[in-house]
Amino acid sequence: MTETTLLPTVYRGCDWIVAWDAAARSHVYLQGADLAFAGRDLTFVGKGYDGPAGTEIEGRGLMLIPGFVDIHSHPGHEPGWKGMLEELGSPRLGQSSLYEFMPVFNIGPAYARHARRVAVSELLRSGVTTICDLGQPRADWPEHYADTGIRAVLWAMFRSGPWKTRDGHSVEYDLDPATGDRLLREAVVLMDEAARHPSGRISGMLCPAQIDTVTEGQIRDALAAARERGQPIQIHAAQSVVEFQEILRRTGRTPIGWLDAIGALGPDLVIGHGIFLNDHPWLHFPHADDFARLRDSGAGVAHCPVVFARRGIAMNSLGRYREAGIPCGIGTDSFPHNMLDELRLACYAGRIISGSYTGATTAQAFTAATSGGADLIRRPDLGRLAPGCKADFAVIDMATPSMQPDYEPLRSLIYSANDRAVRDVYVDGRQVVRGGTVQTFDIAEDIEMLRRGQREVIAGAPGRDWAGRTLEELSPRVFPIRP
Repeated sequence: MTETTLLPTVYRGCDWIVAWDAAARSHVYLQGADLAFAGRDLTFVGKGYDGPAGTEIEGRGLMLIPGFVDIHSHPGHEPGWKGMLEELGSPRLGQSSLYEFMPVFNIGPAYARHARRVAVSELLRSGVTTICDLGQPRADWPEHYADTGIRAVLWAMFRSGPWKTRDGHSVEYDLDPATGDRLLREAVVLMDEAARHPSGRISGMLCPAQIDTVTEGQIRDALAAARERGQPIQIHAAQSVVEFQEILRRTGRTPIGWLDAIGALGPDLVIGHGIFLNDHPWLHFPHADDFARLRDSGAGVAHCPVVFARRGIAMNSLGRYREAGIPCGIGTDSFPHNMLDELRLACYAGRIISGSYTGATTAQAFTAATSGGADLIRRPDLGRLAPGCKADFAVIDMATPSMQPDYEPLRSLIYSANDRAVRDVYVDGRQVVRGGTVQTFDIAEDIEMLRRGQREVIAGAPGRDWAGRTLEELSPRVFPIRP
């Protein structure tokens, strides 16, 4: 029997379904409702399904939610940072860890596949069905995801050169525009190759790495290539105080202002982080109006709350951006790769920085992590439960004690139960998580390889650090090891 003639799988009488109301452009709750899918697609979401059925699943005690879209992640190395970067930032570089520590702690490219598999295992178990991986292009990149079952968007990242610090308080850039031009051409080739992957779940997009490591021409050329393919680009911008001051020094404009001046700030741009606008509380620069520029441009923002909260940094704020109509998605951008952690912190951090319990709502965060992220990658068939959408969804076990009582099930999930309540996950109609366990691959070997990669990082840290410090000196343990 071919995929097109498969009888639908039907979940009947679910306690809750977070369905999509196309007319209202919003998620809505359904109670005592059914969901059916055949092959890769949803065929029915509502009450009283009376069509054909192959497999029928009892929905009592379950909530069905759309799969999350992780709009911004670097899983090729992030899992290797565990235990190192949770409490570390540069006090003389705006509390960021970008310039002094990440170049020291990154595991080598030989471990990228293992790191990605560990990250995907975590993502799937938190209900993520689509990952946006911003990484350095390599020929085997699509195969890192082929057997995992997740849907992957490979944002081919390129830049003209790296940054470094020689003293812990200033940043230098080793930029070679000719190298950046070559890497852009290679990224375009890989992007197109990814789109032809036989799984149908893998696609490619372009990512000028950071606003301070690429040229104006490279941003323009990336935009042109993406527009030819009906795609956006994503770029890290407004992500640190150092970057804000560097772009101001080079151009006389804020990062948002410069992107606008060169014609890049618009609906074809996703800004990775977008935190340090000129009116952010950490900055005093009243000579611009970044928020209005961003609001009026149609550009989107990839919001990644956890990794910045570790350094005492927060966007101001998710609620303010969304109320202004700025498109937002949610990304992990760090370990643990747990979207429910990100949603909870997006709400709490937004409320703290705005000084109001209304600073970021559950609806705003959940929408950003589902339909909002899907819209940023131009996939209206993702992040929603509606007929015609892809069968990408998670099944929440309402019997999990922390899900009860269930007056408001999404609040119970995000603020109390977390990924403990994620029972099953489907991607493209295929069950990839069953009973909280990933079905498509095993990560035992990958964990061992990550441990090896981290040991190499530890051994080589003094040679990469500007001050020659050991890993123990850079990132002291919570408590000393007693001899």
